[in-house]
Amino acid sequence: MGSKTVLGFDFGTKSIGIAIGQELTASARPLGSIKAEDGIPRWEQIGALIQEWQPDFIVVGLPLNMDGTEQELTKRARKFGNRIRGRFEINVEYQDERLTTADAKARLFEMGGYKALSKGQVDAMSAVLIIESYFE
Repeated sequence: MGSKTVLGFDFGTKSIGIAIGQELTASARPLGSIKAEDGIPRWEQIGALIQEWQPDFIVVGLPLNMDGTEQELTKRARKFGNRIRGRFEINVEYQDERLTTADAKARLFEMGGYKALSKGQVDAMSAVLIIESYFE
């Protein structure tokens, strides 16, 4: 049985963090981030990533409120996932990402101090944590 490859997205209205993960090792690494225009990415960039990495499925982080209820951004993240499923005919899973941004900042800080904390890197590291928490 081969290991599944997963592409993870940390959805945001201005920036979408991206990571690639392996089910076998339950680990992921950041790929960077792409800009979004009010939550809409350039779909050809997403298509290129799917083409390049050939993931078995996609994981999209769901930004829930701390009490677990949905907010406007949660709905938009779901819509983003649904559009990926519709456009690229690939299975999309969702993962609660309530704590990932703070965790991403802490992890980047350990790796490189304040210099490491560019927005794109934080988004990409959040995508890593979304994948890792999905595998847990």
